[in-house]
Amino acid sequence: MLNIALFGPPGAGKGTQSALLIEKYKLAYISTGDLLRQEISEDTPLGRKAKDTIDRGQLVSDELIVQLIEKRIIASADKNGILFDGFPRTMVQAYILEGLLLKLNTSLACMLSLEVPREELVNRLLERGKVSDRSDDNLDVIKFRLEEYNNKTKPVAEFYMDRDKYVPIDGVGQISEVFTRLVESIDKTLQNVWFNLVLTGAPGSGKGTQGRLLARKYNLYYISTGSLLRREIKAGSEIGIKVKDIMDRGELVSDEIVIRLIESEIRQHNNVRGFVFKGFPRTIVQAYILDGLLRRLDSSVSYCIELNASTIESIKRLSARAKTPQARAYDVNTDLIINRLEEYQEKTMPVAEFYSRQNKFASMNAQGDETHVFERLCEKVEAAMKMLR
Repeated sequence: MLNIALFGPPGAGKGTQSALLIEKYKLAYISTGDLLRQEISEDTPLGRKAKDTIDRGQLVSDELIVQLIEKRIIASADKNGILFDGFPRTMVQAYILEGLLLKLNTSLACMLSLEVPREELVNRLLERGKVSDRSDDNLDVIKFRLEEYNNKTKPVAEFYMDRDKYVPIDGVGQISEVFTRLVESIDKTLQNVWFNLVLTGAPGSGKGTQGRLLARKYNLYYISTGSLLRREIKAGSEIGIKVKDIMDRGELVSDEIVIRLIESEIRQHNNVRGFVFKGFPRTIVQAYILDGLLRRLDSSVSYCIELNASTIESIKRLSARAKTPQARAYDVNTDLIINRLEEYQEKTMPVAEFYSRQNKFASMNAQGDETHVFERLCEKVEAAMKMLR
């Protein structure tokens, strides 16, 4: 998801630019003021609670605000991301947003701050007051609002500066000029966001072949847990000795070993556009592990594609591979092949459901020759990339 916070003092043009960004990137719009007004007008339980608070002249609590935001994010699953207008306004809200997005398996891509000189802001707000007849657009109120903004939001800016997510944008000029600057910054941010693809499918579905082709075409780094383990076995390392018998039986190696190898591989090759994970995650537990690992690196799984081949086709492919130099020990025995296929159905199919619930999953026909399968796969990958962009 493309999640952006649009930051800036009153009069900086956040409302105008928000509308343009929402249209261009197909984002959901979250303004805490709009959310409160909507809930109150619809007389929802949250709205009634907020109205009661406001009627008593009190500020709506962060606890209530975060409930409203979470509700809106969940209802916006069909969008490419979220544009937060005027939130977070305080350090507490910044931490709240971090935790909320983490809970929803996403994160903030950047905070864009519209920078406008104070004198320009005052003139804009005074002019707006003449046109809209807003009671809060008089000089005394304007000065108070700008002072309050500077006092409360400066720590928020520092919060995102420390995370390299704060991007100052010159907010002076024509609307189209400012919008162009915002788009350039967002597109630059997106170029630095990894596209991480989980390639799943039964043994013999072509994950290895197709994963390598994808990595070459899209400048991704291909990570195959099987390849990493075989490398350890060939090197005669402590890990290699430990896992050789397990792999020869066609069984799964422990998560502790696999995750150590994957994390090391990612850290050594972090100058790419992202990663293709083949053979991992194979279980729900591993899906959570991969999420945690990528979170530590300020990233996440972007999409999961299942290569769907029939059982007969998978057996044919694995039996054919058994006659080549690329043969695995478990390819030469029909019982082991069947055992691996059954294990996939039992343990790995739930992984597809895991990503499907996050709207990050697609299944595709993996029958046919390598070239045609790759063409179909590229269509899926590019659709996922476009959705995320």
